[in-house]
Amino acid sequence: MILDTKTDKVNYVWYASYGSNLSRERFLCYIEGGQPKGSADVEIGCSDNSLPIKEATHIMQHPLYFAKASARWQNQGVAFIGLKKEEKHHTYSRKYLITEEQFKDVVKQENGVAIDMDLDDIKQRGLRTLKDTWYGTLLYVGEEDGYPIFTFTADFDSDVPVTKPSKQYLGMIINGLRNTLKLDRTEVVNYLSTKPGVADNYSREDIEELMG
Repeated sequence: MILDTKTDKVNYVWYASYGSNLSRERFLCYIEGGQPKGSADVEIGCSDNSLPIKEATHIMQHPLYFAKASARWQNQGVAFIGLKKEEKHHTYSRKYLITEEQFKDVVKQENGVAIDMDLDDIKQRGLRTLKDTWYGTLLYVGEEDGYPIFTFTADFDSDVPVTKPSKQYLGMIINGLRNTLKLDRTEVVNYLSTKPGVADNYSREDIEELMG
């Protein structure tokens, strides 16, 4: 369904998440406010608390890896994607159709600072670093139902040292893969066990155990 944005006077975009926001429950804390399970932070939410008008699974051809150390998640690694698209990569994401203003509020919460952005410009360029922050590089990754799909990552790309994600953070991603994307247990293990940051720190059995 394509909304008549001229009538509604609202522009919508898809936000494609590949990290903890794969979990709908966690993502809604960015929309409505609240403290996600396992996170040390309470999110302020968007100025517009309206729920996404549509959701769907989306595959991105950008490599997924875990790096840095986030105070939100036990001072351990969090998810990023590489800047270069390659067909061999297969990264699951969940895309949420939200307003442009909500998307900007989500970016603000992820980065801890407001970031000015021209989404039309980013769509034309394909990628643009707007702020020297972990999630200050915005990517245009496609289109569906007449709406652009955007995500964000870091400008340091995948050459940064990888780090181990916490059990709480990885558990949130697993929750999203299982309950939002509806992957089965084997698919989840096969997917996560190969990702840099997870591969050298969690066995297949460890990932199985996190699923309960």
